Amino acid sequence: MATAELNETRVLVTGGAGFIGSHLVDALLAAGAVVRVFDNLATGDLENLAHVADRIDWLEADLRDLDACRTACDGVELVFHQAALGSVPRSMEDPATSLAVNLGGSANIFTAARDAGVRRVVYASSSSVYGDSEELPKREGKEGRVLSPYAASKLFCEELATLFSREFDIEIVGLRYFNVYGPRQSPDGPYAAVIPRFFRAALAGEPMGIYGDGEQSRDFTFVADAVRANLLAAAAPNATAGRAYNVAGGKRVTVNDIAATIAREVGSKAPPRHDPERPGDVQHSLADLERATRELGYHAETDLRTGLSQCRAYYESIFSRTA
Repeated sequence: MATAELNETRVLVTGGAGFIGSHLVDALLAAGAVVRVFDNLATGDLENLAHVADRIDWLEADLRDLDACRTACDGVELVFHQAALGSVPRSMEDPATSLAVNLGGSANIFTAARDAGVRRVVYASSSSVYGDSEELPKREGKEGRVLSPYAASKLFCEELATLFSREFDIEIVGLRYFNVYGPRQSPDGPYAAVIPRFFRAALAGEPMGIYGDGEQSRDFTFVADAVRANLLAAAAPNATAGRAYNVAGGKRVTVNDIAATIAREVGSKAPPRHDPERPGDVQHSLADLERATRELGYHAETDLRTGLSQCRAYYESIFSRTA
């Protein structure tokens, strides 16, 4: 199913009030889809959907409620399952809730989608499934031991998706996101991602807090590329069902370099602050995109400097409103 063929397609987006989910809602509406959004607002924000509130079918509910998942999937042809309780540190503090939401909630969505006759589910997995594997680049099929309950929840979801695709009449395709960033990503709270945290600090003239020595490296993915990967996965051949694909920028950069780039971007002179390492974090991350390119047609289109420039404009605008 090409993007142009989404016109009038009935679509569900779980986690659609969140960072990635709301951008996906925008793309689906632009393609003419009829969009239902399912979110409990635990980490999402209705402000992300304010500009399209009159164009979506809104359902506020929790993934852990199977009946609510059945209601959400009723009459739907395609599901984009983005909802999850993110953050490795959060999962280390509260493993049970992360597993209940991410694994139990996904089981509910997969079950409800199967029973509703949904043709395909595209769901969000994570690069954290590579765990302690030291191989670079990270290649599907070469996973290590997971290092956190969050990573375990995503790995178990992949196993569940493979089982459903094999045993039931439904196609489920996974996307292993590598450090997605972009406008609407929240800089608030103890589990905020590194790029929005750095922008908040730099724009305030405060030190950027770096965990460890900052030489850990990451493969950053601009949100528009993650959205396009979802649309490609929805249109991919039947043979992709039950598989999970890397979605990334295809280049790695150290956290120290990200901090320096953001400091230059906003003109901050404050030196970074180094905090203790966090348990569960992986040291290096770089995606092999060969499989995603060959089977989904995916490649990254937004380089890091362009993406960070768009982030700067966004964070400058929201911080100026709250100043």
